[in-house]
This record gives sequence, C-alpha cells and structure tokens, in this order.
Amino acid sequence: MATLMTVPELHQRLETGERTVLLDVRWVLGRDDGHGNYLAAHVPGAVFVDLPTELAEHAEAGRGRHPLPSPERFQEAARQWGINDGDTVVAYDDSGSMAAARAWWMLRNAGVESVYLLDGGLAAWRAAGYPLEAGEVTAVVGNVSLSDGRMPSITEQEASQWSREGVLLDARAGERYRGEVEPIDPRAGHIPGALSAPTTQNVSSDGTFLPAGELRRRFVALGLDENSNVAVYCGSGVTASHEIAALEIAGFKAALYPGSFSQWSNNAANDVAVGDAPFEAGAGGPSSMSRADGSSVEA
Repeated sequence: MATLMTVPELHQRLETGERTVLLDVRWVLGRDDGHGNYLAAHVPGAVFVDLPTELAEHAEAGRGRHPLPSPERFQEAARQWGINDGDTVVAYDDSGSMAAARAWWMLRNAGVESVYLLDGGLAAWRAAGYPLEAGEVTAVVGNVSLSDGRMPSITEQEASQWSREGVLLDARAGERYRGEVEPIDPRAGHIPGALSAPTTQNVSSDGTFLPAGELRRRFVALGLDENSNVAVYCGSGVTASHEIAALEIAGFKAALYPGSFSQWSNNAANDVAVGDAPFEAGAGGPSSMSRADGSSVEA
C-alpha cells in the first residue's frame, strides 16, 4: 500500500475525473490561521479539515493535548468531508505533511485503504503551476463506514516499558528532546529510553519526503532492523504520525503512542529524562526551562 501521491499523479486524477476526496489539513501549533489560508487558496475541490476539532477531542491532562476522537465522532467527520466507502483520499497541508499525516494515520487506523499524503503538499502543487481556487468547499455528505484499531498503537504504560525490548522514537525537535526548551507541555525532556528522531529530518528542503533509501539509512543508523519493535511519540500524537509515514516509506512498521509527551509529562509519576542520552536522569517537577514562541509545526 503506497503512502504518498505525487502532485502530477493527483493532477492527472483530477483531470480525468477519477473519484478523489481532497483534505486540506493546514494547521501549525500556536497558530489559528489555517482556515483563513485555506479560504484564500487551496487545491480545487479540497475540503478543509480542522485538526483541533475534527482530528482530536478537547485536551485532557490524562489523555494529552490532542486525544483521538471516538470512532463514532470520527466517522461523522469523515462523512461530512464527503468520503464514501471505497473512495481514494488524499490529504495535504503547507508544512511538509506534518499535520496532514494525522488525517492519514487516523483514516488508515479506521480502515480506509486508499489514503495518501500529497508529497510536498500545497507548496509542491503551487510550484508545479497548477491552478488554485478560493472559498469554502462543502462536500456532499458521504456514507463511509469506519472501524478502529487497524494501525498499531501503544498506551502510556506500554511506553514506559517499550525501550526494554523495542525502539521508542521521539519525533520532536532535538532541543525539546534534550529538555532545553518546551513550548507547551508542563515538563521538558523525554520519555526515558527514547531515541531522538526529529520529523524534520524526514523531508527535504521543499517539504517532500526523502527517498525511501535515504529514510531507511536514517532509521537503520538509529538501530532499527527487520525485527525491531518500533513505537513513536511526539508532543501530542500529531507529528509522530508523520514519522510513522516516513518509517513505512522506509520499509518499517511502527506503533503510535497517541497521548505522547503531553500525556506523559502531565503524570507526576512518570520520570522525565533530559540531555542527549536516552536514560539520562531529569527532574520530576515542573521545568524551569525557557519556552519557545509556539510557532513550531510540532505537536
């Protein structure tokens, strides 16, 4: 099952009238201009998906900043986007697929087989010179029937033990992993035993994913092999989905820790490590580290 669709492939589908549901998932942590940017210009026919309200429940300390919605609620949202059973779905954003990957993972998890990330997103579409349109697109309500549990995931308890027999990857920026800065969560650092593997290293300067061979070499250098049990977390389960997509392109399967560091760091019983080493000890109380400006795409 392919993970990516190229801009020329999408353009060809649209030109020939092949049934395609386009999801515009523009969202960046700390900003609320995604919908406005969508209204100004988007790929023709794309429906806007609001990540905080349609791809997540309200934040809860015990579940994280972006808890996964119930299967019933997600099915209702997917139908509002116009998805029918058997449709091909393509999700994109304007931040290297960092947000769109959340929709990709959730639809895969819900049993949608033909779902892709548009490689390079809106920037690649623009660079190719293809047309854009403005305004809201309201889809005809679809009839898709969704399930749950088709993609592997782990719990907070499993995350605490994962590095003993598997590989736990932290998809956030290196400075957040090391505990040098924390823009939003209550403590700075990482889950003990986790390895730093920032999502930004999955893409090239134009926002397209690195070739499969390069991605595979990247993850092999982190210690992965054919037998590795891999799990990924980030701040709140959003960009970790991007890492899972990159791992899939590279030929590895990985589980998502949906609550991620936002859930982990809110539980005072959980240790938090700081520094470059997976098990370097860190303080258990609230961090006094400096805070960033909240403009990161990470979540």
